[in-house]
Amino acid sequence: MSRTTDQPALARRLGTLDATVLGVGSMVGAGVFVAFAPAAAHAGPWLPAALLLAAVVAWCNATSTAQLAAVHPASGGTYLYANRQLGPWPGFVAGWGFVTGKTASAAAMSLTFGLYAAELLGAGDAGARLLAVAAVLGLTAVNLGGVSRTARLTRLLVVPVLAVLLAVTVLLFTTPGPAAGAGPGWDGSGWGVLPAAGILFFAFAGYARVATLGEEVRDPARTIPRAVLGALAFTLLLYGGLGLGLLRFLGADRLASAAAPLLTVVEVAGWSAGAVVVTAAAALATLGALLALVAGISRTALAMARQRDLPGPLGAVSGRHRVPWAAEVAVAGVVVVLVLVGDVRTVIGFSSFGVLVYYALANLSALTLRERPGWAPRAVNALGLAGCLLLALTLPAASVLTMLGVFAAGLAGRAAVLSRRR
Repeated sequence: MSRTTDQPALARRLGTLDATVLGVGSMVGAGVFVAFAPAAAHAGPWLPAALLLAAVVAWCNATSTAQLAAVHPASGGTYLYANRQLGPWPGFVAGWGFVTGKTASAAAMSLTFGLYAAELLGAGDAGARLLAVAAVLGLTAVNLGGVSRTARLTRLLVVPVLAVLLAVTVLLFTTPGPAAGAGPGWDGSGWGVLPAAGILFFAFAGYARVATLGEEVRDPARTIPRAVLGALAFTLLLYGGLGLGLLRFLGADRLASAAAPLLTVVEVAGWSAGAVVVTAAAALATLGALLALVAGISRTALAMARQRDLPGPLGAVSGRHRVPWAAEVAVAGVVVVLVLVGDVRTVIGFSSFGVLVYYALANLSALTLRERPGWAPRAVNALGLAGCLLLALTLPAASVLTMLGVFAAGLAGRAAVLSRRR
């Protein structure tokens, strides 16, 4: 791959366990604490079917990503894969969709952390925003210290979160819940499964974060497939238990109307310390996901800068810690601005559309591979491509139209830059 500057390569420091933990930490974030309620509003009692559909699409995407990452073990994820398998324009669409959608998602996660932390500390809205900014700056500082430090902190954050989620899951199946009626906002048919699956996909997105760190993984041909598929398998089991348990305990109607479903569960169950424990777990989970998310965005921005699809200075790599410091700082700056100037808590659909387009291109890229392992037949790639397009086009219209406008702006900007260079 051509580069615009003679920057040092990133260091391969991650083993299979570290890479898997990063994948789990990327997925078990804000999504698991908020996505089940809006999904239940669409699907009602069909929520398990929506979760299964989202899981199938995620599994196909993870399989395609693992294939591609083993063949192209460098930073950039699907931006790099689509560039090499499909051409520069599809590659740009993938990279642009990931960077813009996930930057907005990072701002939403930052503010989510601020809101949960403010709840614990008794701070107001202004305090929540300041806490969100502090989280972004602190996690960026950790990332700038090297990818090994990122992996260590992710382990420290994700272990207590998983313990709390497992405890809540046990509570859901061992405690009688309130009676449930017809769910508000549910249209009474199974068609709500499709938009619900698109929303739940937001909670799964993150398994391919390992692939964006492909230049920092040891023995990538073996480590990346194992880490990606292992992280997704673990998370599928966790989400399946939570989803079925929430539906059993609260019912479709109460789950759909719950702003914070897990908090509602512990309050209804009478767990006196549960609210504080769940709030703290949500804050830690959001930090873990944000940590890995900012790292993934910066690596994609690095790859795009190397190919001159983003400004060349973003390709700068630290000689000491071997991290893309310029891209890390730039991403943090944009996220801080978004946190300070607006309410970005409604970007789940926006982010999901961009990421579904990103993974559609991953599946299309994987379809072009001639050599493939036995666990990744072309049928899986084709199913993933069809699933991504189906879920993307059935998301709320506002989310689809907003992200289409972002894609149009990016493509027009790239065309203008290329014209000026010629």
